[in-house]
Amino acid sequence: MAITEAARNNHAELFPGHISTLLQTDPELIEVFDNFAFDEVRQYGGLNTRTRLMVQLASTIASQALAEYRVMLGAALTVGVSPVDAKEVVYQAVPYVGMSKVFDFLHATNDVLTERGISLPLEGRATTTAEDRLAKGLAKQKEIVGADAVDGMYETAAPDELHIQRYLSANCFGDYVTRSGLDTPTRELLTFAMLVSLGGCEPQVKGHTMANLRVGNTRADLLAVLTHLLPFIGYPRTLNALRVLNESAPAADPSTQS
Repeated sequence: MAITEAARNNHAELFPGHISTLLQTDPELIEVFDNFAFDEVRQYGGLNTRTRLMVQLASTIASQALAEYRVMLGAALTVGVSPVDAKEVVYQAVPYVGMSKVFDFLHATNDVLTERGISLPLEGRATTTAEDRLAKGLAKQKEIVGADAVDGMYETAAPDELHIQRYLSANCFGDYVTRSGLDTPTRELLTFAMLVSLGGCEPQVKGHTMANLRVGNTRADLLAVLTHLLPFIGYPRTLNALRVLNESAPAADPSTQS
């Protein structure tokens, strides 16, 4: 099997001048993978290049694929993902993946940006203060998740668990999701990509499927994210997420379409 012209061109766009050592040592595998990931899958859906690369970066963080992340970050910066975009992907991962897993990716991001001559730190993007982070976070949480759902989580929480609900509002949403640099629909796509890639988070995948729909993303957008993650996260996690997507946002019945 030869690598298709489309796969070669798409690969070259991301990695100009790169000579794959794996193509020499494992030609059959690389031919199959490149034709699938860089040609067949690339033909699906309407994600723009920037969004596609960012959700793949988010996925590699959740998957703890540090070497792949460094390679893909270089590719993302090459095709127009900005340093701010890249940093916000990493920051968005902290409340969903955890700092212990994000730590090495933050350092890798700083290394890659520094190697490209980008001065750090970047301009601050925080929009909350210690005094208003809970109020603004709660407002953002209700915007994304729904006021009734958020009020319900507070009302049904046991007294000794209320601090977790406040952390979710003030820290997850107030400290991170309210940041400028990325719009809310993009942040929700990143969150969806991370939860899918973590595995075992189907309740959260369901919640953020509905949140994506609330902020303007569509079933087609989420299906495109899953499709473009598939070569990197494999079929089991993709199919688990697809089941949740179908339960939460089923495809339209063709018989009802005019």
